[in-house]
Amino acid sequence: MDSFRLALVVPNFRWCETEARFLWDFIPYNLCLLAAVIRDRCEIRIIDAYHTNMDRQAFAKAIEGFDPHMVGITVLMDQCAPAGHMAAEIVKEVSGDIKVVIGGVYATVNPDLAIADGNVDYVVVGEGEYVLCDLVNYLRGRGPMPEKGIVFRENQRIIVTPRADFIKDLDALPLPAYDLIDLPGYITKAERNSVDAPSLFPYARILTSRGCPYGCSFCQVEIISGRRFRPRSAENILKEIMWLKEEYGIKALVFDDDNLFTDRKRAVAILQGMIERGLAMPWKSIATAVFRLDAELLELMKNSGCEYIDVAIESGTERVLKDIIGKPVELEHAKKIVARAKECGIFVTANFIIGFPTETWEEIRNTLHVAQEMDADYTKIFGAIPLRHTKLWSLCEESGAFKKDFSISQMSWYAGQIETEEFSSEDLTILRAYEWDRLNFSTVEKREKIKKMMHIDDNELQRIRRETRKNVIRQMRGDNR
Repeated sequence: MDSFRLALVVPNFRWCETEARFLWDFIPYNLCLLAAVIRDRCEIRIIDAYHTNMDRQAFAKAIEGFDPHMVGITVLMDQCAPAGHMAAEIVKEVSGDIKVVIGGVYATVNPDLAIADGNVDYVVVGEGEYVLCDLVNYLRGRGPMPEKGIVFRENQRIIVTPRADFIKDLDALPLPAYDLIDLPGYITKAERNSVDAPSLFPYARILTSRGCPYGCSFCQVEIISGRRFRPRSAENILKEIMWLKEEYGIKALVFDDDNLFTDRKRAVAILQGMIERGLAMPWKSIATAVFRLDAELLELMKNSGCEYIDVAIESGTERVLKDIIGKPVELEHAKKIVARAKECGIFVTANFIIGFPTETWEEIRNTLHVAQEMDADYTKIFGAIPLRHTKLWSLCEESGAFKKDFSISQMSWYAGQIETEEFSSEDLTILRAYEWDRLNFSTVEKREKIKKMMHIDDNELQRIRRETRKNVIRQMRGDNR
């Protein structure tokens, strides 16, 4: 075929009844990066059904109008899988001749579940930038089937190739093809009121590395991108920031990856480079390893424009941190870093997780006590969520901690799936909501700081608090709308 048309798709996660309240400030960076790698081989269209809130009919019409030879569907996480499979079904209803590929986190972690869908022709396992190029060449008759990173059917059999190799040289990847999407529609507003939303617009999101060496029990990153830390160079990141500023006029940054500070020398080079090249601007770090921070680094962060960090403390109990989570957090060091960051004028959010298998009610209460002592500007309290192929999943199986009615197909990012003799999911739902309210809004000073960071007035803050309390009742009733 002379011309090959490829549609890269974000399904509308609202199609999943279980995820009807799904909210994600989601620039499709991964699809834009894929498109940049492959755009010289085919005609590409990116269809973001979530961003434009397409219903199924509108999505079908968009597919029909482009008439692609292949559709690549990205599924962000396990909990969003139903929407991905709905998208595959719609594509095949448009034309059974269209080849359907599923990729993303869900596909990499659950290729067996993805390929079980008869509407899915190929599953990409691992990093797909080069695998997708080889697959397109194969479908065009210009090369063999990729030797790695593909699961597919052949003569009624499922063929599983070795996982795709991790990309070693991330600097070799091109800049994302943002010209293929309506980028201003993503970067000129925040989708929801949140402390970690950008403070100025337009803004950009940056990923500086892949892989994580820490292996926390609840995290799939080790499976998705490996335990080896693979950083982009400071120069490569500064080049992207300069391009974003000159091409799109960005005024703020959000660093999305977990390991911005894993290589301290690289982190210093990025921050100093931002200052020296006139790239200092308000920026936020969404997932920050508190054990990698120190007073000197915090001062440099502030000078380069840092206004917000989200630090993962996880638990206030040493046993849970060491024996269950496996995260190298020292609580006394974390308290000092939180206090020092606040002194520097950096807004600090602290994340905690409760409800692990074998965790006692006293340990849960102790975590909330430590959260109060930590006195971050904002505190998030999550319920432990078991994801397939993680140590936490195995621990739940070993200790019989899954809810009796637990189903993979009903897995949710917010609903509790763990129960023990110490607590029920309802206990945790109530506790999380009301402790979140107490820890964050008990003083005028904290309320004022939070309102300022969220860019809202008192009426909106009170609405959010009321809605959170109402959501507790909805969740208890099993109403996730």
